Amino acid sequence: MTTRDPRQRTVVRGGLVITAADELHADVLIEGERVTALAATGSAAAEAWTAGTVIDATGHYVIPGGVDAHTHMELPFGGTAASDTFETGTRAAAWGGTTTIVDFAVQPVGGALREGLDTWHAKAEGNCAIDYAFHTIVSDVNDAVLKEMDTLVDSGESTSFKLFMAYPGVFYSDDGRILRAMQRGAANGGLTMMHAENGIAIDVLVEQALAAGRTAPRHHGEVRRELLEAEATHRAIKLAQVAGSPLYVVHVSAASALDELARARDAGLPVFGETCPQYLFLSTDNLAEPGFEGAKYVCSTPLRPREHQEALWRGLRTDDLQVVSTDHCPFCYVGQKELGRGDFSKIPNGLPGVENRMDLLHQAVVDGRISRRRWIEIACTAPARMFGLHPRKGTIAPGADADLVVYDPTAVQTVSAATHHMNVDYSAYEGRQLTGRARTVLSRGTVVLDDGRWLGRAGHGTFLRRDTCHYLT
Repeated sequence: MTTRDPRQRTVVRGGLVITAADELHADVLIEGERVTALAATGSAAAEAWTAGTVIDATGHYVIPGGVDAHTHMELPFGGTAASDTFETGTRAAAWGGTTTIVDFAVQPVGGALREGLDTWHAKAEGNCAIDYAFHTIVSDVNDAVLKEMDTLVDSGESTSFKLFMAYPGVFYSDDGRILRAMQRGAANGGLTMMHAENGIAIDVLVEQALAAGRTAPRHHGEVRRELLEAEATHRAIKLAQVAGSPLYVVHVSAASALDELARARDAGLPVFGETCPQYLFLSTDNLAEPGFEGAKYVCSTPLRPREHQEALWRGLRTDDLQVVSTDHCPFCYVGQKELGRGDFSKIPNGLPGVENRMDLLHQAVVDGRISRRRWIEIACTAPARMFGLHPRKGTIAPGADADLVVYDPTAVQTVSAATHHMNVDYSAYEGRQLTGRARTVLSRGTVVLDDGRWLGRAGHGTFLRRDTCHYLT
């Protein structure tokens, strides 16, 4: 035990501490920015602690702050940009019990990875309310970029690299470029992240749909066919197998794509998958809402028919999917989504959700779809392990950052754009009633939210350097 002034300590007392590994009624001692000890509530050890701040968690869960490993703050896309800044987006994340995000720095085509990272550092530095890190989107694979990948992994500035099989002319990489990047990742320990859709084929179907007058938002989902997600997922797995590289497939939406991941994992390949709340709770029914309302739900990969949801939940229970992230990329309905009136291909792709993820997944606990520990695993611990942030993030243990959420499992809320904190004019989950809500949120030992009062500030969040994927060591 350190000799730090007890007045600088915080004790969280009386809650049910839930981690991915255990549940116990325990008090948590925080000194400065770190957790220093846990002890059973009422034990002599816990009762001996003195602290300047005592947080009563009786009747509540005490959980690690959420880790959202897939966000896009201020992302330029389709002639506009995501409406959440790093300030508004990280504040909204904290309101929802998330205390770490990993965003994507975009390499400009013809430019360097460094150029993209410098741009994203400038956007985020001094603006984030919670801690943050960066993946790197690789838009242009060449010898210089491959060498940069080595440098970024070695320094921990970015240890994961996203490539796209979709969006020809924007982010798209062909199989040769993907293979070269994967080979480099196999050598330097970097994790390849893949947007797995056959973008070349999709563009043909988009052109044909528009020519036939099929311009409404629902056709976005119809042209981005499930089979083209499954085909690209299969191809990505085989390229990774050739390269000897690990693979993380982002935003898995379709049962057939999940089947490809499950087969690869059953064969012992280092292949991982992520899904998002929109694929677990929304469907093509939303894309088909009357008028232009379906535009609110345009994202890629697209929403699927409702029957895919059960397959995704099963994948989360069986660990064929390891992580639930949001792919938070909000565009306002008025003035942004409306850019695609009369042409679904011009609707900016993305949904808001960084504030809703933890509560939606807790609703899944209430509904019996997942256990409490699995909730913490897929929302906190697994993303921290996957992207080299564990055990600093994603758990409650001595030495970990004091990113804690005192969570009220009985609070009832109705999700609405009128009350959310994301900088977007609609909610993808408008009117949905959820049970559970963050009451008190600590980021590195500092209370940033308490009982409906925002106490945080822009600039509190710090940039995190990362290890390589912990599932590969």
